[in-house]
Amino acid sequence: MTDPLDALHEPIRPVDPDPAFAARLRARLERAVLDPATTPLDHWEDDMLATGLPALTTEAAAALALHTVTPYLMVPDAATALAFYADAFGGARRGEPIVMPDGRVGHAEIALGDSVLMLAEEFPEMGLVAPTGGPVTQSLRLEVADPDDVVDRALARGARLERPVTDSPYGRGGVVIDPSGHRWMVSREAPAAAGPGTPRPGEVGYASLWTRDVEAAERFYSAVLGWQTTAGSAPQGRQVTNLALPLGMWGGQERTTLFLCFAVPDVDDAVALVRAAGGSADDPADEPYGRIANCVDDQGLPFAVFASPAGSGSPPDITRPGELASVSLEVPDATRARAFYGTVLGWRFVPGREAGVWNVRIDGGGPRPVLGIAGGREPAGIPMFAVADIAAAVDAVRAAGGTAAEPGLAGYGTAAGCTDDQGARFDLVEYPAAPGVSAVAAPR
Repeated sequence: MTDPLDALHEPIRPVDPDPAFAARLRARLERAVLDPATTPLDHWEDDMLATGLPALTTEAAAALALHTVTPYLMVPDAATALAFYADAFGGARRGEPIVMPDGRVGHAEIALGDSVLMLAEEFPEMGLVAPTGGPVTQSLRLEVADPDDVVDRALARGARLERPVTDSPYGRGGVVIDPSGHRWMVSREAPAAAGPGTPRPGEVGYASLWTRDVEAAERFYSAVLGWQTTAGSAPQGRQVTNLALPLGMWGGQERTTLFLCFAVPDVDDAVALVRAAGGSADDPADEPYGRIANCVDDQGLPFAVFASPAGSGSPPDITRPGELASVSLEVPDATRARAFYGTVLGWRFVPGREAGVWNVRIDGGGPRPVLGIAGGREPAGIPMFAVADIAAAVDAVRAAGGTAAEPGLAGYGTAAGCTDDQGARFDLVEYPAAPGVSAVAAPR
């Protein structure tokens, strides 16, 4: 047996922590860091520039980690270039530029979203020159929430338009040449095509419209969206039978919301993460449709996690009339929600079109239906449904006893905010004629 004192001289042998323990510890640390009662965070992450990029503080920009590849540009005038990237692209400077003895800027950095851009002024004696007036040898892709707005801002600040903002199979975007001659593809990715079989981890596998009077809801949504329904497992339940995504209605609820059931690789592990992240969860149960657990997040929004049998499920076409196109998860604190769902479901986030709104990304791109988080609101899930004719759908809402705003153009189609005849909020969207290349529907 090793003497305890001799053991102090043993070399340190690092070990990998238990993954479940590490995930629970991470969740606890995130809660502690993001809890406004224990730390003076100003929630800068919830503030957004008009570009749709995160508004980084100087401290956050300085702490930003470098990625594997970092662009390093030559510019004729560093001060002009830095001002352009800050004003047009929402960049935040990282430290002070390094000035060489001859007065030229030899190095400067600016943070764009989660990436760092490095630049220096021209050194022709070293063969390093900007492409101003000459051929461009590379392009830089800038991922933003609103390409139209960013391109407009760039043009107003001296950029040259090479290609207007349009939709394509890869998303929505345009191309500009900045004042230093560099070519930027200002883009927003298209939703990833849904694959066959079960939903991907983090995606919605089932949704239920919680309502006070299920019979009234059945009449209303059948009239507005053409839903066909059948009796559910209990008198207050209904199942919609003519949609690709499994969707139901559940009556007797004073609190109206869209209840979502998310696919996870392991329900028991997900339940442990929910509890560690500050939420609550029932013990998992095995049902005919798979293993499931009902949960509530750390701000009071109910949801469920499930693992469906292999090969079950049907990928939804969110542009098909009547389908659930997107869901906005409204919460008091978007920063806390990002920490919670990032821990529990592995979600990643990109800024939405409005301050405090974040669009969800999962492995493989955007989820179907589209998901987002909106802060500064009471907890609720607000659905958006696709329609073929937005004007006719608005008329149907009003005829059925609901309310509807006048339809308006949005970056993803033509939309209208509505309430049903019981006061529950929802949105309608008519996608463009080529819906397969339409932009992601951002939660309002």
